Amino acid sequence: MQRAITNTRQASPRQGSILLLVLVVVAVLTLGAYTFSEMMVSEVEATSMFGRQAESRAFADSGVELVAAMIANPESTDDSNTYHNPDRFRAVTIRSGDTARGRGMFSVIAPIETDPKAGAIRFGLVDESSKINLNSILGYGLDETQTRTILMYLPNMTEDIADAILDWLDEDDVPREFGVESEYYESQSPPYKSANGGLKSLDELLQVAGVTPDLLYGEDANRNGLLDPNEDDGDASPPFDNGDGNLQLGWQSFLTIDSRESNLDSKNATKININDGLLTDLYDKLEEEFDENIARFVIALRANGPRQDPNAAQQNGTQGTTTTGATASNTGNTRGGNTRTGTTGGNSSTGNNSSNSSNSSNSNNSSNNTSNATASRTGTSSNNSSNTQSGNTSSNNSSSSTQQPTQSQLATGVQRLGNALSGGIQGAVTRGGIDLREGSKYELGSIYDLIGVEVATKVDGRDTVLQSPWTDDPKTMGEYLPILMDRLTTRREAEIQGRINVGQARHEVLLGLPNMTEEIADAIVKSSVIGADGNAIPEEIKARSNTGWLVMQGIVDLPTMSKLDKYLTSHGSVYRAQVVGYFQQGGGFTRLEVVIDATKKPSKILSVRDLTDLGRGYPSDLLTGNQSNGNQP
Repeated sequence: MQRAITNTRQASPRQGSILLLVLVVVAVLTLGAYTFSEMMVSEVEATSMFGRQAESRAFADSGVELVAAMIANPESTDDSNTYHNPDRFRAVTIRSGDTARGRGMFSVIAPIETDPKAGAIRFGLVDESSKINLNSILGYGLDETQTRTILMYLPNMTEDIADAILDWLDEDDVPREFGVESEYYESQSPPYKSANGGLKSLDELLQVAGVTPDLLYGEDANRNGLLDPNEDDGDASPPFDNGDGNLQLGWQSFLTIDSRESNLDSKNATKININDGLLTDLYDKLEEEFDENIARFVIALRANGPRQDPNAAQQNGTQGTTTTGATASNTGNTRGGNTRTGTTGGNSSTGNNSSNSSNSSNSNNSSNNTSNATASRTGTSSNNSSNTQSGNTSSNNSSSSTQQPTQSQLATGVQRLGNALSGGIQGAVTRGGIDLREGSKYELGSIYDLIGVEVATKVDGRDTVLQSPWTDDPKTMGEYLPILMDRLTTRREAEIQGRINVGQARHEVLLGLPNMTEEIADAIVKSSVIGADGNAIPEEIKARSNTGWLVMQGIVDLPTMSKLDKYLTSHGSVYRAQVVGYFQQGGGFTRLEVVIDATKKPSKILSVRDLTDLGRGYPSDLLTGNQSNGNQP
């Protein structure tokens, strides 16, 4: 009896240890189940975020395709407004949903170029023609000083860097006054050569002597066009990140390699080139497009030049002096786009016959001689004077001279030869009562040269003065200029590169252009197409369909406009867009920067850069236009 009781007491500890073991196992299993469930929840969330991120990329891609289609084939006149068009570019819904988290959309964002505080955005595109095209800058035909000046107004630009950039672009290996060529780059580690040609991307500028990432990209670290707190906190050395409250822009905001514009009309047909060398063909095209009076006036102007030229007095040249644009001008009569480089003793006079060439006398000071390559590039040399007038180039070197005819002159020569072979007077060809045996003697540098001028000619053998069908009254220009600019051109190429969009260009870009003044640049920048309510002004958008708005608004006079016309345009055909795909609420976003070329049909996407790794850039309420804290125009 006593032994039985003892055995019972000894079994109790074994029973307690089993219970403890069971509790441990249950706790481990519970922790494992919890960990597994947490992992599954994380995986589900990760999968959901991955899916939303992929969807946001699709939203952004849809925005890119819409932009490309819109600029190639606008569905309405409203679509022609690509500068600030919230109806087309703000919070465009791609996927609808019952909740904000389920709704997917995109917005197309661009900076407001005239806002120095960089605190606002617009919903539109950046016209690449609003920037200086480095690959076209040497094609302006300017001398070294004038070409350098185009770059000198960029922030923090120096003469050394400007000349180094131009040396990188030109084809020779002769350093400019402040520049460097391959000899310098071959001394670097590792050594390399100057490109001596066009840039393939703006990033290539980082290889040019003196160009740094800060200069090229500026303070805008996330490239959203806004001044964020971390971009101006004063941590970096001036002039960057200096805490001044302004966004220090990099040169990428002022430079491009892609700008070009189509030289076709609104129906994608070839424009009529009013500098066509065969006046008979030109007359026939103009008569068909317009009427007999307009056709007669244009060929009379081409055959005789304008009736009056009050500035036709002789002008004495000095060594190293270059006049770009028209040497002589009156209302509507300038030889815009002609470059003249004078040398010591060079005299020039202009009358009604633009084929007259200037006389140049050579300098006797051999100490001023420059290398042949430099003289060839700049057009200036103490032993060589050159004069380009209405497309005719005349060069005097020592006692010899050569002349390179233009396409128009060649056509005129062929026409005169044909007239002679066909019987002289009896074989003469007339149009509109005007004898065209002598062909063209005058080329037009600008469409504006047609406006407000008179022409003295013979019509049916009688002395006649023809008045321009287009008056120089700014009040009437709004009626005929859109038609003239759409149907006529002074250039034969299908695409024109390098002209500046005067409606979007920044102040620094405008100031470097030949014949531009600070007063004109200030007036242009202050004139805005965005009203105080943040919406575009339709009347201003319509008026800026051509560059004539500068004359109509009194910013420039007609002779000045004719000189500037070579360098200005009202729009380009290559656009840069920053497209953000996102959900109205919640995570998942994609930010793309795309460049689209609309010179061809359909539009061609030149490049796509994913900026998503730089951050969202814009909060959802700003993208959807619901923010009222000054971050909208």
